[in-house]
Amino acid sequence: MRFYGLALLAGAAMLGACSGGGEKKVDSTPAATPPNAAAPAPTPGATVAKVAATGADHEIKMVGDDKGYKFEPADVTIKSGDAVTFVMVSGGPHNVAFDPATTPAGGKAQLDANMDGKLAELSSPMLQNPNEKYTISFGGVAPGVYPFHCTPHLAMNMKGTITVQ
Repeated sequence: MRFYGLALLAGAAMLGACSGGGEKKVDSTPAATPPNAAAPAPTPGATVAKVAATGADHEIKMVGDDKGYKFEPADVTIKSGDAVTFVMVSGGPHNVAFDPATTPAGGKAQLDANMDGKLAELSSPMLQNPNEKYTISFGGVAPGVYPFHCTPHLAMNMKGTITVQ
């Protein structure tokens, strides 16, 4: 009997809701922001603008062959404001990725902002064809040691470091 009582109450409630008489309810949902309204200001430090390179351009080759997978040279020292161009030579696909856990905190946001076409945070797109290039500006990047690797060949120890002075 209990089931019938609940069904009767539910039916009566629906009937009352469907009747046309009574008070009209006021919608208390906040109105959406008009499309031409100004967007709220971003939190300070939340977004970082890309800074173009103004110094030298250093080239690092990405090589994969029967002798192994490596960056040539694997370790470079540059100045803040320089650029680094990675060139896919063989054994691709290759990419350049900086581990967010080991990237210096003072330069992480700027480095990420300076990387175009990222697959993920601090990770370049895949280079698949010989002579394909990817350039990273180190404009505005804080001094420090920035370890990097090739994600598909990390297990094969394809790693390097960029020291920014």
